[in-house]
Amino acid sequence: MEKINILIMLCALSCASLDIFGKEKTPLPPDPSLLKNDFVVSAENIFENPPFNECHASTILETKDGGLIVAYFAGTKEGNDDVCIWLSRQKDGKWLEPRKIISSEDSLGKRVACWNPVLFRPKTGEIILFFKQNGPCTMKNGEYWEGWQSVSTDEGETWSKPTRLVPNDNLGPIKNKPVYVGDRVIAPSSDEFSPSDWRVFFLISDDHCKTWKRTQHIPGGIQPSILVYPDGRLQAVGRTPPHLAKKGQGYIYETWSLDNGQTWSPLSTTGLPNPCSATDALTLMDGRQLLVYNHSNKKRTPLNLAISDNGANWYPVLTIVDKKNEGEFSYPAIIQRSDGTVDITYTNRRKCISHVSIDPTKIHMQKKPMFHEWK
Repeated sequence: MEKINILIMLCALSCASLDIFGKEKTPLPPDPSLLKNDFVVSAENIFENPPFNECHASTILETKDGGLIVAYFAGTKEGNDDVCIWLSRQKDGKWLEPRKIISSEDSLGKRVACWNPVLFRPKTGEIILFFKQNGPCTMKNGEYWEGWQSVSTDEGETWSKPTRLVPNDNLGPIKNKPVYVGDRVIAPSSDEFSPSDWRVFFLISDDHCKTWKRTQHIPGGIQPSILVYPDGRLQAVGRTPPHLAKKGQGYIYETWSLDNGQTWSPLSTTGLPNPCSATDALTLMDGRQLLVYNHSNKKRTPLNLAISDNGANWYPVLTIVDKKNEGEFSYPAIIQRSDGTVDITYTNRRKCISHVSIDPTKIHMQKKPMFHEWK
């Protein structure tokens, strides 16, 4: 009965959103049909009527009480000097009001844009918030953004004064979460030297994020996510440059490491499309892999979830946002909580961050021809 009531409410909200406000002037409510999948636990927008005009690039982390925190950048418009890092908290199943936690004035004494937060909890227990500021995301006239971090020892209630990562070319994880391989932390990162010169690299820490060393560049993409396999192999997948998307040739790349992240293979295609938009991926506790991405090489819609048991063959699981919906549904983040629940957040038309929870034990891989139903 509760699921039926939620379906009716979401249908009403969806109709109101489209008929009254127009397709792209308001965030899209989650598709009511999502809840018809037995593995979808919930689908929701995490706030309404926020104190900012736009938001983007969410990151998600489980708190010790079983709740969630989600960070994102928000302000009048991406790149404007009022764009700060904001945080939303889910407590006892309910989302609290968004609050600003990081401003460039805290660390630089001036207003500049903040970008791409990444939440991570090392084994030492604190929460680290990595973010970028003080320059553009693509190098221009020698100016380039910087990697910074802030630390919370009280589950995200308060945050330390931000400090710049060292050395100066350390941008931190660029968009997606680091992973542990044994006691080694590997953070996925990248550089954008021009719109066509994108390069992946990885940061390695053997002291729980206190110090870092970086790997060699791999040309051809940005914003990797790291997947871990039982035989010790690592796979990273991510986004390819805009000149490919403009030709309708964008794809999700892959690269592999056989030595705990120290060296990586050249980028090659997974066979999946990419519209020059961020992706995220996750190794489940049962060893399967999940990938959240836009199954398009032109637009940031639809938003899809795929699954694999080997990283080579990917199969459709769920259309989170259907391609019939106008606007941008992008920059997903995905984690698995300690109880096994999978949580996905994503940008909803830059007006809201949306959240979907999934029970992965109810996802059964159907090895159909790859993605025939999404073409």
